[in-house]
Amino acid sequence: MLPPELPPLPALTRAESEFIDRYLEVVDQLGRINPARGAHTYGALRAAQALAARAIALRDALALMHARGESELHAPTLTRALRVLDGERRADRVTVPPESAS
Repeated sequence: MLPPELPPLPALTRAESEFIDRYLEVVDQLGRINPARGAHTYGALRAAQALAARAIALRDALALMHARGESELHAPTLTRALRVLDGERRADRVTVPPESAS
């Protein structure tokens, strides 16, 4: 049996796509660094090193949008794209987990 089909991505400009992709890369690295969820310093160190490059790529994606005259972020459309790309789960790794009941 095949898994359920994901909803299609909303129509995005190439620059918006790049922005969303780079944003999620930054979120992924922050999730790996999160001391409340991590287990090893080496993995967090590697993620922190990668974060710098990912942040530069995110900045460049936003600069490209601005240079192309895309001066507004269309939050509803970008939110739909984040949901299709599993952004909620990925961003959840950045938060502090709830206290355990024990």
